[in-house]
Amino acid sequence: MARIRFVSSGVAAAIAVVAVGAGLVGGKAAFGPAAEGTGSGTSGVAGTRIDVITKATDSEFWQSMLAGSERAGADLGVELGLFGPTSETDIDQQVSLVENSIARGAKAIVLASNSSTALNGAVDRARQQGIKVITVDNSITTASEGFIGTDNVKAGQQAGQRMCELLTAQGKAAGKILHESSTSGQQVLADRLTGFRAGLAEKCPQAAVVQTAVNDNDLNKAVGQVNDAITGIPDLAGIFADNNTSGTGAARAVAERGAADRLAVVAFDSDPAEVEGVRTGSIDAILVQNPFFFGYQGVVEAAMSVAGSTPPVDLDPGAVVIDKSDVDKPEYAQLLDPPKTKG
Repeated sequence: MARIRFVSSGVAAAIAVVAVGAGLVGGKAAFGPAAEGTGSGTSGVAGTRIDVITKATDSEFWQSMLAGSERAGADLGVELGLFGPTSETDIDQQVSLVENSIARGAKAIVLASNSSTALNGAVDRARQQGIKVITVDNSITTASEGFIGTDNVKAGQQAGQRMCELLTAQGKAAGKILHESSTSGQQVLADRLTGFRAGLAEKCPQAAVVQTAVNDNDLNKAVGQVNDAITGIPDLAGIFADNNTSGTGAARAVAERGAADRLAVVAFDSDPAEVEGVRTGSIDAILVQNPFFFGYQGVVEAAMSVAGSTPPVDLDPGAVVIDKSDVDKPEYAQLLDPPKTKG
C-alpha cells in the first residue's frame, strides 16, 4: 500500500483503517466469511457495482475524493461509477444521482451529501432495496452503514486557536472577524463555526465574529464580499474562510487590497490558489483535510458492507494546520496537491 504514504503525520492514524480494509482484501477479516479470493487480491467483491457521488465536480477538493475512489476501485477490482453535480448548491441533482444509482442496480453508494437532510429520502429508498450507503464529509440525519469525515467542531477549534495566536501577535486580541462561508444549511460548516468560536474564546474571549457572508461557492462573490468587509469594517482584524472557495476569495481580496500585513486569514482546505496564498502571505494558515482518503476509504467500506462485514461507524481522519513554515515541506507535498479526477 505504498500509494497511501502521502498522508501527513496529522492524519496518519487513518492509514491503519485503510490497511485493514484494503490490505486484507484477499482474506475474510475485511470482507466477510463468504469472501473467496478471485485473483489479483480483489476477493469476492470484484465486479461489485459501487457508485461514488461527490458534492461537486467543479471543485479540486472533490476531484481529489473521486481520485481516491478511483484508486480504491482499481485496487479492489470493483465496477465504479463516479458522479456529482456541477455545484455544491445543486441538491436536486444529487438526489437524482442517488435515484439513478438505485435504478442502475448499484450494490453500494459512497455519498458526500450537499445537505444534512435533503438526501434522506433517497438514501432511505436505497437502503430499503438493500443498497449499502457510506456517507462522507457531511453526515446526514438518517441511517447509513458508516460515516467518514473530519470532526469539524474539533478542526474549527484548531482554526480558532490559530486565529487567536495571529491576532495576539498583532496586538489585536479583541479584534473583529469576518466569517466568509460557502453555503447555508450544511452541518459541516455550522460545526466549523461552532468550533472556531470555541477555539477563539479560549485565549481571545474578547475577539468576535461580527459578520457572516455566504458566497454560494461563487469565487467572484466571495472576493466582493471580503472586499466589502475590508471597506465596511475599518477595524476588521481577521477573516475565517470555511472552505476552499471562501479561502481563495479571501486570499484574492486581501492581495488586491494589500492587506496581508494587517489582516489574519485562516481558511479550510487546500486547493492550489489557497496553497499559493499561504506561500505569498495572503492566507496565514489553512486547515487541510484529506479528500483522497475520504474517497479511498469510502469505497473500501462500501465493499466491506456489500460483503457482509461491518465498517467503522464513524471515522475521523483529522485535519492538519499548515502555514508558511510548512507549506513547502516534502512530507506535505502530496497532501497539499493530491491526485485528482473529474470522474
